Amino acid sequence: MSASSPIAIDAQAILASARRTLEIEADAVRALAQRQGAPFVAAVERLLACRGRVVVSGIGKSGHIARKIAATLASTGTPAFFVHAAEAVHGDLGMITAQDLVLALSHSGTTEELLTILPLARRMGAGILAMTGNPGSPLARLADVHLDTSVAREACPLNLAPTASSTSALALGDALAVACLQARGFGSEDFARSHPGGALGRRLLTHVRDIMRAGERIPKVHADAGMNETLAEMSAKGMGMTVVVDDENHAVGIFTDGDVRRLIARVGDIRQCTVRDGMSPQPRSIGPDALAAQAAAIMDEGRLNHLVVLDAQARLVGALHMHDLMAAKVV
Repeated sequence: MSASSPIAIDAQAILASARRTLEIEADAVRALAQRQGAPFVAAVERLLACRGRVVVSGIGKSGHIARKIAATLASTGTPAFFVHAAEAVHGDLGMITAQDLVLALSHSGTTEELLTILPLARRMGAGILAMTGNPGSPLARLADVHLDTSVAREACPLNLAPTASSTSALALGDALAVACLQARGFGSEDFARSHPGGALGRRLLTHVRDIMRAGERIPKVHADAGMNETLAEMSAKGMGMTVVVDDENHAVGIFTDGDVRRLIARVGDIRQCTVRDGMSPQPRSIGPDALAAQAAAIMDEGRLNHLVVLDAQARLVGALHMHDLMAAKVV
C-alpha cells in the first residue's frame, strides 16, 4: 500500500481492538496487584528511609515511564528526579550521591546502560531498586529489592511493542508513590505546596491578605458622613460599596450600591441623609490570615459581592470583592 493510499475504516474492528487492548492492560494491572507482597513493602521502606533523592532511570519506553514515576514521587512528598541511563554513562552519573536511592526500570532486565551505571552507583553507596519483567535477569539480581512487573502478554498483537508491560510499570510506580504519600501523612496542603501554579495550590496557599485591598484602597467613611461624601468615596474606590467605621476604625456597617437604591426607594431625596440611614449593620467579615477559598465560600453562601477584612481586634484592615478572588483565580 502506498503512503498516499486511503486506509479503509472498519469502525467495529477499531472498537474491538480498543477493547482488547484495554482488557489486556487491565488484566495485567489486576495480576500485578495480586502478587504484591514483601518486596513491595521493602521497596517502600527504602524509599521512606532515603536521605537523599530517588534517582529514577531507564531507557526507551522504560525511560518515559521512569520520567513520569519520578515526577509523581516528587509531587507527592518523595524527592526524586529522572536521569536518562544513556546520559548517565556519559557524565550524568555524577548527579548520584551516596545518600540517594536509584530506581531502575527495564522490562528485559538486561539494559546495558543500566548494568553499566548501577554497580558504580552502588560503589558510591547508593541503594538500588529495580522494576523488571524478568525476576531472573541481571538487573533483578543486582538490585537490593526487585519488583516484578512481568505480564502474560503485551496488548500489541505482535507481542512486541511495550504496552501492557509499560502500563504495569507505570501503575506500580504510582502504587509506590501513593504508599509513600500515605506513610508520610502527606496532605492536601503539602500537595498544594508542590503545585503552587495549579488550581489546588491557589486555593490552599492564597490567603485573604494576599489579595485584599488595603490602606488607601479601602473605601470607608464614618457613620455621620453625608451622601455626597459617601458616594464620592464609593466612586473613587470602585468597589461598589464603602465600609462604615467608628472613631476606632471598627466596622459598624457597610453601604453598597444596593443600599443606595433601597434608600432612594424609601425616602426619595437622599441628599440630606447620612450613611447611617441606609447602611447594613454588622457586615460579614473575615480575617486576613484566612484562606481566600474560605472567603469565596462565605461570599457564595451569602450571595455577597464584598467582605470586610478585620484584624484580631475587629479593626478594619482590608476589603475584598468577588472580582479580587476571580483575578487571583481562586474561583
